[in-house]
Amino acid sequence: MKKTVLITGGNKGIGLELTKAFLELEYRIIVVARDFKDFAYKNEVECIEYDLIDVENIPKLVASMGKIDILINNAGVMYSLPYHDYPQVKVNSMLKLNLEAPIKLIEECVKVGAVRVVNNASVAAYTGHPDIWYGMTKAALINVTKSFAKIYEGKVILNAVAASPVETDMLETIPLERREAFLKTVVLNRFATAEEVAKTIVWLATDSPEYINGTTVDVNNGSYMR
Repeated sequence: MKKTVLITGGNKGIGLELTKAFLELEYRIIVVARDFKDFAYKNEVECIEYDLIDVENIPKLVASMGKIDILINNAGVMYSLPYHDYPQVKVNSMLKLNLEAPIKLIEECVKVGAVRVVNNASVAAYTGHPDIWYGMTKAALINVTKSFAKIYEGKVILNAVAASPVETDMLETIPLERREAFLKTVVLNRFATAEEVAKTIVWLATDSPEYINGTTVDVNNGSYMR
């Protein structure tokens, strides 16, 4: 029987690379996203249109899926707005999508069998990010990873990745001068690719040793060494 992986935001960017990778591994794949416009794999994966801002109904959503073996909390949003000009509605939506939804998904997916979880965080969790709410949610997501790893006492393996800027649509929300400044800090003088981040996530979701638990793997090419 095929194992099942649930990928949030698996319709584009890093999520799309994850979908392709798990197709090659012959998993049953469930993708949750707000829309599937131009998504090329509608006939090969189970597509569920759902806005994860609706945290309250996530238990019903997960219950409708059957057994889940792996959860990848990939969906997220960044607005790149200055702190002094941040509409409360955007603060609220970011907190729900970047933090509350992953927490609820972990809780519910574990109930239906998930034994591996990978959270897509960000180097913004460590560096002090101009989008303060984005950085805060990603820092909190890393703490969630550590906390749940302890709570589940090894019965569930939970890890995260913290990538620096990646060549996806989200990169376009970062002002040009910030992108240019970042490129001066990395060894290879380029951004990460979605495929590179996805490969790291797939390893954590499938083959990494169980002793790697509650850990965050950096994918930043030396731009933030710790």
